[in-house]
Amino acid sequence: MLTRDRQPWSKAIEKPAPEFPLVPLNILSGAIPEGLRGSFYRNGPGRLERNGMLVGHWFDGDGAILAVHFTDAGASGIYRYVQTDGYQKETAAKKFLFPNYGMTTPGAIWNKIGKQEPKNSANTSVLALPNKLLALWEGGNPYALDLQTLETFGLDNLSGLTRSDPFSAHPKIDPQTGEIYNFGIVADISVTLNLYKFNSAGKLLKKSSMKVEQLPLVHDFVLAGQYLIFFIPPVRVNVIPVVAGLKSFSEAMQWQPELGTQILVFDRDTLSLVSRSQTDPWYQWHFNNGYVDSDGSAVVQLIRYPDFKTNQNLKEVVRGKIDTPTMSTLWQIRLDPKTSKVIANEEVLDLYCEFPTIPPHQVGQPWQHTYLSAHREGINRDLELFGAIAHLNHKTSNLSIADMGDNYYTSEPTFAPNAPNSEDGWVLTVVYDGNSHTSEVRIYESDRLEDEPICRLGLPSVIPHGFHGTWKSA
Repeated sequence: MLTRDRQPWSKAIEKPAPEFPLVPLNILSGAIPEGLRGSFYRNGPGRLERNGMLVGHWFDGDGAILAVHFTDAGASGIYRYVQTDGYQKETAAKKFLFPNYGMTTPGAIWNKIGKQEPKNSANTSVLALPNKLLALWEGGNPYALDLQTLETFGLDNLSGLTRSDPFSAHPKIDPQTGEIYNFGIVADISVTLNLYKFNSAGKLLKKSSMKVEQLPLVHDFVLAGQYLIFFIPPVRVNVIPVVAGLKSFSEAMQWQPELGTQILVFDRDTLSLVSRSQTDPWYQWHFNNGYVDSDGSAVVQLIRYPDFKTNQNLKEVVRGKIDTPTMSTLWQIRLDPKTSKVIANEEVLDLYCEFPTIPPHQVGQPWQHTYLSAHREGINRDLELFGAIAHLNHKTSNLSIADMGDNYYTSEPTFAPNAPNSEDGWVLTVVYDGNSHTSEVRIYESDRLEDEPICRLGLPSVIPHGFHGTWKSA
């Protein structure tokens, strides 16, 4: 039962989400567009408790994936947990066994000291390859799944990664070559930033590494023309209490604004460092996109926070009530890639937003359309999750918003093109209805979010609030 201490959105995460098999989805309103053919995937924590004990942070929940397949026969959906080694062992034990982002190893202190690796939760994002779906997490290899049935195949090393090579949750795909770029932070005796380049099938082509000072929190990067660009915010992990089992990674993170934001620019072909510099402190989880302008400068957009309170804010989601307000807006940074020096730094959109996405054929290139999760007008954003999605047309500066309604909560908007290399298409999002305790998929015309959804599909059970998704055309 909802209490005064919990918000309506919390009902979606109060209990572990039940799986459901591949079933036809009912159309609640409208019709499925004729050109929408392919699969929509969403990943996020499906289970936040075991045997009455809550996880320590929203990022600790076990990954569960929703797939919605669109064919000439209609839409069908399936929802399954990623069968990671940690998930299977904890399911059998009916309790938490492993440390994680916001958790230490349960039990006595002698059970904690350096005895276990963090659990790979496979709960953050997905990458759809030609013959498999990868469930992504920050600290390890991805898990491979069947594209249709979501059966878990097991850990996947992408034909070249070692087990200690993390494959982060935000790979970038060059739309012209199909090449895939990603990174991972390795914390051992020293701290190393690994860079990876893969072919379009996910086979490792090249790997490089660079030593970095201390252990930073790096969640995302951006592909901008010839460059891979990292903004490393001033968050550092005090690894000693983590190794000792006294603190989780989240608890050991320290906001150190005096360090500033470090900028690293790499060449995408050689994966070698081109330049590095330092600028003002801020924090970002996610980049929007980047490109190289005609004057040779690199233009990068990101969702910017003034500090690291966002981590505490996201931790509080687990208990269904947010007490730590935070603010994030869309910013644009222009820099000289040869020196990493910032030329201009400005806010693009004064709207509290997150989870930016663009049409995939414009990754790393100039783009016109940005889609975001946003807050509804007139609500207390400090207590709520996102209840709207927005579309910013960069050429016209027009902003359109799809307001989901009272006690409706949306997920990251995902663009599905009407044809390859097309800006014409649809935007899909998973919506939780806190009034009826149900979930649905809403489909919008990509350039008319202010209109009613052109189709609403009912889901068999509630899909908890999650993180990232993707579209794979048929």
